[in-house]
Amino acid sequence: MAFKRMFDAVEVHEGAPLRVITSGVPTIPGNSVYEMARWMEKNDDQLRKLMLREPRGVPALCANLIVPAKDPRADAGFIIMEQVEYPMMSGGNVLAVAAALLETGMVRMQEPVTSFNLEAPAGLIPITAECKDGKATQVTFQNVPSFPVYMDKVIEVPHLGPVTVDVAWGGMFYVIIDATQFQHLELIPEQGKEIIRISALVTKAA
Repeated sequence: MAFKRMFDAVEVHEGAPLRVITSGVPTIPGNSVYEMARWMEKNDDQLRKLMLREPRGVPALCANLIVPAKDPRADAGFIIMEQVEYPMMSGGNVLAVAAALLETGMVRMQEPVTSFNLEAPAGLIPITAECKDGKATQVTFQNVPSFPVYMDKVIEVPHLGPVTVDVAWGGMFYVIIDATQFQHLELIPEQGKEIIRISALVTKAA
């Protein structure tokens, strides 16, 4: 698809820089937000790169594209775009999208509390937003149902050997590591690099 005009976007910060694209993108095929995200990933990745790569983006930035919801229970849908992928779900991005929709008037704000639903690629996400003076002051959400896929699964990790992990779904698949397996690790700044190294090795192996 060719973007024939500039799109509108809102900059949101909730601990990380997040961008919400509210209009200006042509219709995306798909019978669900999941299908729409997969279509973009396979057929037209230019918007993600345009929003996230320099000179318009930085490595820490994520972007979200507001799309029409396909689930009739949802008020809006959104496609999450990160530096290397289109995630199924992201808590930080949900908070940014909810606040942007309320404060731009795309979803009608009711003070002191507004409740509505979003359709993420992972499914329906109920939102509760505390609102005051036209601002969303606090946003909470209920994630899609989570479930374990593997419990106490031993995997062979290059450079580390056997490591026991759990693998669970919570909108995305997560590998959960009991850090006590690595007796030298402490949750201190000096060991940040080692924690990242172990986490990356285990995630890749899993």
